[in-house]
Amino acid sequence: MIKRLKSSSPYLGYVFVAIAVSLICNFSYLLLLVSNQTDMGNVRSERKRNNDAVPVIVEGTLSVSSDGFGYLISESGDSVYVDHRRLHWLNLHEGDKLQVEASKRTNFDAAHLYMSRVLQLDGKPYDYGALYRGSEQWNILLYQFAFYFALAFVLLLVMNSKGCDATWRQFLIRAAICVVIAFATYFVSPVPRMHSGEVIPVYQSRQLVEFAVVLKACFVLAVIILYSRIYTLTYREQQISLENEMLRNENLTTKYNMLASQINPHFLFNSLSSLSMLVREKDEERALKYIDQLSYTFRYLSQNGANSTFVPLREEIAFAEAYCYLFKIRYADKIIFDFDITEEYFDYKLPPISLQPLIGNTVKHNTISSKSLFRVRIYTEDGYLIVSNEKRPMLEPNPGTGVGLSNLNSRYQLLLNREIEIIDNEKEFTVRLPLEKPNE
Repeated sequence: MIKRLKSSSPYLGYVFVAIAVSLICNFSYLLLLVSNQTDMGNVRSERKRNNDAVPVIVEGTLSVSSDGFGYLISESGDSVYVDHRRLHWLNLHEGDKLQVEASKRTNFDAAHLYMSRVLQLDGKPYDYGALYRGSEQWNILLYQFAFYFALAFVLLLVMNSKGCDATWRQFLIRAAICVVIAFATYFVSPVPRMHSGEVIPVYQSRQLVEFAVVLKACFVLAVIILYSRIYTLTYREQQISLENEMLRNENLTTKYNMLASQINPHFLFNSLSSLSMLVREKDEERALKYIDQLSYTFRYLSQNGANSTFVPLREEIAFAEAYCYLFKIRYADKIIFDFDITEEYFDYKLPPISLQPLIGNTVKHNTISSKSLFRVRIYTEDGYLIVSNEKRPMLEPNPGTGVGLSNLNSRYQLLLNREIEIIDNEKEFTVRLPLEKPNE
């Protein structure tokens, strides 16, 4: 259920954003002012196209034919044609006494006059405002609100179709698709007419460029693109902050584990016991080498325990060789560590102290006896550092906590955005650590 809510939450956000954009687009005073001014400009442009500098004032009685068209018959016998849509939107009926503004249209029959505006109805000034104060106004507003809500929602889906990890190229492609969608929907965008009280799509309008519609479409397009970009940047910033916090916590855990390894009494006592054995055997050469390797091991742990970046593979291998030497002395050469590192990988990088938990686990979870040598292989292959050992189950298996491998995998995910590979079968246990190529 939680997963379902998480997947639907972006769409719920899109709904709220689309509602806000549609409300601002349709009810902003500035946009309404421009819309009204544009509608008035459409009337003037229509007059100019029709060469009607001085409109004709005609008074007469309205007659409605059976096909739904109206004719205003004056006392002189002249007739003025009234479109059926204007009859409906202006609420005109058979027998109404009208005084209208009429003109001749060059793209129609020049012998007839066409009504452009009603001046008086039954001897009283015609109130266009009543059209918008009545129920028809809410139909117009809801129609426009629904249209721009749908447009905004579709654009949001396009801009965020593949989440918030889009590159600049993908972002620009999505923005271009939104521009195409906005251009295509422009021709079916609603156009309210101030003087007729009707709403028509742009393709039915006499004017190809409806500036109010263009303004609204550009406003919706700009807001959606900016919102999507800001949302993406905010999301990435939150992700980076979250990853940094996870890395910081992981780093603290690693430092704690390294510190615990350094002061672990068992590890320290075993090391001192091995050194004491060499001293009692008067093996001065091996004792001095053991001290050097033990000192190098502790120094590497202390210097890199707080390091949350990378180290070259050659440094990690040098530490691993010193660390493995301590185990070889402790177990009287009953364990063999085979290092086979290709020279080309020496400059490759990996998180520091990656080998310490793997080498420790090989000794911790397997039986090491004098009957046969226990072999651990550490080698490179296909961009990986691989640690593999044969499995020799202990009589009383050490359950362990799994924290070492889990922490190591988390560090690789955060630093390299990759995971370690674990292969566990009946004969061998293998861990593959991905290596990072050095900067060219």
